[in-house]
Amino acid sequence: MALDNASALQRAAVGTPFTAIEKAAFGKIAWRIVPLLTIAYIVNFLDRTNVAFAALTMNQDVGLTAAQFGYGAGILFIGYCLFEVPSNVALYRVGARFWLSRIMITWGIISVAMIFTAGATSFYILRFLLGVAEAGFFPGAAFYLSQWFPPEYRARILAWFLLGIPASTVVGGPVSSFLMEMNGIWGLAGWKWLFIVEGAPAIILGFLLLLLLLVDRPDQAGWLSDEEKKAVQARLSIETKEREKRDLWASLRDSRVLVLALVQFLFTVGSYGVAIFLPLIVRAQHFSNFAIGFLTAIPSLIACVVMIYWAGAVGRSGRKITGLALTCLVSGIGLLIAVWADSFVISFLGLTAVVVGTNTARAILWTIPTRFLSGIGAAGGLAFINTVGVFGGFVGPSIMGFLKDATGSFNGGLTVLSGFLFLATALAFSLKRLIVQE
Repeated sequence: MALDNASALQRAAVGTPFTAIEKAAFGKIAWRIVPLLTIAYIVNFLDRTNVAFAALTMNQDVGLTAAQFGYGAGILFIGYCLFEVPSNVALYRVGARFWLSRIMITWGIISVAMIFTAGATSFYILRFLLGVAEAGFFPGAAFYLSQWFPPEYRARILAWFLLGIPASTVVGGPVSSFLMEMNGIWGLAGWKWLFIVEGAPAIILGFLLLLLLLVDRPDQAGWLSDEEKKAVQARLSIETKEREKRDLWASLRDSRVLVLALVQFLFTVGSYGVAIFLPLIVRAQHFSNFAIGFLTAIPSLIACVVMIYWAGAVGRSGRKITGLALTCLVSGIGLLIAVWADSFVISFLGLTAVVVGTNTARAILWTIPTRFLSGIGAAGGLAFINTVGVFGGFVGPSIMGFLKDATGSFNGGLTVLSGFLFLATALAFSLKRLIVQE
């Protein structure tokens, strides 16, 4: 995780060049905190999307149509949205260590409880409760990282953290396929083993973060020397003075926050519409469930590499808004390729472009609001952006499920999703008028 020097222009925006002690301190922080949160986010996203693999047999076992599955997969985000801002305000009040751990433990318990799905109603209820439990984790972690790293580091740090999204599929695809093969062991269906085995790590990791692994602030870090603590606090205090001081309600009314929230909503519609239905799309080509797990891991593996490189390049150039718009554009074009291609290989490459583009868009977008928000305004503003944005996780799968039942094909849904991504592209470019420093 190389944390190379920022450009002279970026340094000037904050104040002074980094000293040797600052570089050493931020490198130490990165190696201590970022892997922990990345692993936690891998588990988070795995528990959120493993239903895509469970659907390969669960839908038939409990009698779910494509529309019911799409609605139930997406209803998680209704619960998530309703509790997102309150959760992040609570995190600001009680501290990230306790609140992030609490979130992980509760979502792990509910993820395991997905084994009690017996039909559409129970599926809807459990997915909704899972969203309530998960609410606040991502914006809380993003806010937490902003309290440890200055702007020059954040694009790369957030990219490493957001690596958890594609990495969850790289890991989860093959693992989920293996767990689905456990069908019948101890009288449990394979999809039930999937929820049990993949839900338990969230509970275990939540307790480890609470009791052993996390601290709230740099001044509490026993693994930093006194000199390093002072250097980190001094560097972060420079940026805090330069950022606009906004209270919670002012942040929620800020036009920049509103536009960023809408951009995330639009590209998230495409992201989750593809992610939730990708195993079913691949199965339509008559691959086995085991092969599907490995095939669906390929786009995410490529995304892991590309998003780190792309986010790093954007961080060095400072052209975050242009980078954000281009990721959305690539995703939209990828969807059209997936629909129009006659070859499965070309179509699969188009879907890969969607996975790469939307994952990179997330990594870039979340570096922008912390440039003009601070304090509780940042905690609430980040949560609001995520609240509006992740609602796309309900809309995307619902569109795909409805149009699959209505037309018998995935192409109609993919075409509609491309429109959302092109709108995201246009709106992202409009940010240039609102955020002049970017």
